[in-house]
Amino acid sequence: MTTRDAALPGMAESYWMATAPGIRWPALDTDTRADVVVIGAGMAGLSTAWELTRAGRSVVVLEADRVATGVTGYTTAKLTAAHSLVYERLRRTRGKEGARRYAHSQQAAVERVASVAGELGIDCDFEGSSALTFTTDPQERAEFEAEAEAAAEAGLDAGFVTETDLPFPVAAAVRVAHQAQFHPRKYLLALADDITAQGGVIHERTRVTGLSEGSPCRVMTERGATVTAKDVVVATHYPVFDRALHFARLSPRRELVVAAPLLASEAPEHMYLTNDMGKRSVRTAPLDEGRRLLIVTGESFTPGTGDSRERFLRLDAWMHEHFPVGETAYRWAAQDNDVSDGVPLVGPFHPGARHVYVATGFGGWGMSGGAMAGQLLASTLTGTEPEWAQLYDPRRLWSTVREGATLLKQQAEVARHFVGDRLKTTHADSVADIAPGSGAVVRVEGRRCAVYRDEGGAAHAVSARCTHLGCLVAFNEAETVWECPCHGSRFGIDGEVLQGPALRPLPPREV
Repeated sequence: MTTRDAALPGMAESYWMATAPGIRWPALDTDTRADVVVIGAGMAGLSTAWELTRAGRSVVVLEADRVATGVTGYTTAKLTAAHSLVYERLRRTRGKEGARRYAHSQQAAVERVASVAGELGIDCDFEGSSALTFTTDPQERAEFEAEAEAAAEAGLDAGFVTETDLPFPVAAAVRVAHQAQFHPRKYLLALADDITAQGGVIHERTRVTGLSEGSPCRVMTERGATVTAKDVVVATHYPVFDRALHFARLSPRRELVVAAPLLASEAPEHMYLTNDMGKRSVRTAPLDEGRRLLIVTGESFTPGTGDSRERFLRLDAWMHEHFPVGETAYRWAAQDNDVSDGVPLVGPFHPGARHVYVATGFGGWGMSGGAMAGQLLASTLTGTEPEWAQLYDPRRLWSTVREGATLLKQQAEVARHFVGDRLKTTHADSVADIAPGSGAVVRVEGRRCAVYRDEGGAAHAVSARCTHLGCLVAFNEAETVWECPCHGSRFGIDGEVLQGPALRPLPPREV
């Protein structure tokens, strides 16, 4: 039996989504006004909105889909300042003070979530834990020793260890204490409830399609309604507007997740991460009496490249090989954006921006990053900018120049897809060659069409050109979606936008 024939493990849904159904907020269908409009209702957007409502600002939140159902609904939900091997690099590129400010701001975010959950009495499975980054390669020991030293120097409770409670040996690890894990949807749904209780307004199924900067700003929506506000925060994970050219500094990355129950007595106590084996991240969550849910993340890849089915099976096999788990219960995927210089972009949208702000590029650490962004942006908008704001300022072009090699590599990869994918004669010879349950790009009457054939044999055809910047999409069979390998936009089989930066759906085609 080939990997293509093998059934994928578990239910195709995030554990966070399956165990925390939310209430519905109405779509915006009439013009309105506020002090601040926040675009995006994930961790960054709702954290910002909550901080602002508590500071007395009137806030309107606009979400294209449902609250906490985007990237935040499919995260691994580690809440930590231990972001892999980050502090030695920051010490080299930003100096000791830059590394200290990064550690301080990220640890403050962990503590802020703990404080808010306690203040509001949120039952979100919040658990204190240590975060360990490890390697199984003895030759990397010196690198991990340097990272432990840099993290401790930056102010974290960090140390170098070689012993863990994983069921296999490691060669070296950096352990950071006083970190946490939680249920992100339970937390954010409670935050959304409190935002509305404090006078804030939330609108779901309200896709933003336009922004007019000025005094005041105007935000236009797909339904024709407009929100007028003094300030605008763009917290859509990947910015939905290209005027700041953030797409040139961001590279999308997708990772798969599998989860299975195991006895609490056999569950690892802490959170773990390694870049070995194509990356592996391990944590657990409380499940029921005597059991916990093991959550394993890994198999990093660029959206629209390779076979997700094979990657899911490989990740699931690794989990079952190393841990005494039961049958796989859930599988899902998370998407993140990495910044060319390795530090999130949080602050003024572009050099000329006076009232528009952005939060993006969290590089897989959106839980602490989103809470940090909420604190930073709310403080900035209320006139008390924190000392570490400059570290995250999106206008820091000097660091982009310094990290030019990474930036050029990212754009070379985009160019390779933009040009190279067009040089392919076709991705399938004809529509008739597409098997039920599969999709492919096919040339029909001189135009490339993205065609999916459902299990009943019906063909669903849309344009194969991403509506963001025109790259050709590719089919992800494991998730039944079209993905753009250039900037990570994702579309349903009928062309609807599932994930930006694209704003417009793929137009339908006749085949």
